[in-house]
Amino acid sequence: MNKVVVAMSGGVDSSVAAALLKEQGYEVIGMMLRLWSEPGKEDSNRCCTPDSMAQARRVAAMLGIPFYVIDAKNVFRETVVDYFLEGYARGETPNPCLICNRKIRWTFLLEHALAVGAEYMATGHYARVRKDENGTIELLRAVDRSKDQSYVLHVLKQEQLKYALFPVGGYTKAEIRAIAEKHGLPTASRKDSQDLCFLAGEDYRNFIQRNAAEMLKPGEIVTRDGKALGRHTGLANYTIGQRKGLGIAFPVPLYVLAKDAARNALVVGTQEELGSLELSAHSVNWLSGEAPREPFRAEVKIRYTAKEAEAWVMPMGADQVQVKFDAPQRDVTAGQAAVFYQGDVLVGGGIIQ
Repeated sequence: MNKVVVAMSGGVDSSVAAALLKEQGYEVIGMMLRLWSEPGKEDSNRCCTPDSMAQARRVAAMLGIPFYVIDAKNVFRETVVDYFLEGYARGETPNPCLICNRKIRWTFLLEHALAVGAEYMATGHYARVRKDENGTIELLRAVDRSKDQSYVLHVLKQEQLKYALFPVGGYTKAEIRAIAEKHGLPTASRKDSQDLCFLAGEDYRNFIQRNAAEMLKPGEIVTRDGKALGRHTGLANYTIGQRKGLGIAFPVPLYVLAKDAARNALVVGTQEELGSLELSAHSVNWLSGEAPREPFRAEVKIRYTAKEAEAWVMPMGADQVQVKFDAPQRDVTAGQAAVFYQGDVLVGGGIIQ
């Protein structure tokens, strides 16, 4: 009997992942990470509130599987939270879920799974894996495109994918809730969480104010040609494409075009200036383990919630790319990931410069 560790969160998706694998005859072990929370906000941290932990423990007891809690507070704070704050300090808009999947879930937790003799590790992500004819493991989009989470998994390498199972990726969300109800799982009607776990339901700006207020230095708001229009309250308080809350008067609406960290300047412009026909990305991970040698056509997603856009992807060495879109894209944002798909297959992805 194959042994699998399921990363449990107290939510419906990981609960059903455990139930499905138990049904399929696996020896299932539940593991939950105790992540870092700001002191005093432990009850509202999305990933591991006492309530979430109690729910996961109840599900494990109902399924008759062992359940362990792994302390990841320090490694999470040093790896994920620091990455988040350092990204904003550079004038970027980082996606901490990427570093969490790479370093916490699929390194730190996977090591614990392998230490107890597991042959696989499963999560409640909406994604799929399959082997191609050469034995290379491909990462695919979920059947339910509206819930697909392959974007945040583009950081995985073959040595991690060979252990990966995504049991819910072949179902729609409605089907997953129905399976949870059929099994009588207490998480069946639990709401999906949207925000970053360590923000405890708050705006990220409040978190930065409390934990890295020194990066919120006021500076100039300027046009692309350098004309000063006003003052900003700190670059981290703004996002690319933002229109409201700039605090400047102008004959037409203005949008945030860029954040110039070197000059501590917020660059604004009209809607016509907002689109971008190309981008560069670094730290590119190729899921197959090898960089393509030629430019290729792909659908490129520039944010987790963005719609894919047709483009040419041109590899520049092992881990850099230039992307040229067929049509201008709004809100191309440094620090977010550009992820490349061909059909359902995720080819690779990297961090926008």
